[in-house]
Amino acid sequence: MIENDPSAWLTVKLSLNWVMFVSMSFSPNQSKPVSLPLCQLPAGSSGRVCALNGEPSFCQRVREMGFGENAFVTKVGGSGPFICVVNGSRLALSHDAAAQILIEPIVLRA
Repeated sequence: MIENDPSAWLTVKLSLNWVMFVSMSFSPNQSKPVSLPLCQLPAGSSGRVCALNGEPSFCQRVREMGFGENAFVTKVGGSGPFICVVNGSRLALSHDAAAQILIEPIVLRA
C-alpha cells in the first residue's frame, strides 16, 4: 500500500498519451519531499518546482517563463548559467536565479 511505502507516487500524463509513474524521494524523518535549489540539482535530473524565493517581481518573471509552482523542470547542464527545459522550452538561468527556485527531485520509473 502507498501509506506504508516510503515513496509517494504521482501520475504524470505525458504528451504522447501514455502514463508514467513518478517517484518522489522522501527523507525518513520528514513527511514532505526533500527540496533543494535548482542550482544544486544534478545535470540530467528532473524535478518539480515547489517554491519560489526572492522579490515578488522576480517570482512573477520566472512564473511567466514557465517556472511556476508545480512545473516540471529538467536541468540539462551548465555551471552557471544553467540550461533547463521547462514546458518544452530550453531556458538559461543565472546561478542567483537558480538558487531561488526550490525543486523536489523526482526519479522516473517506466
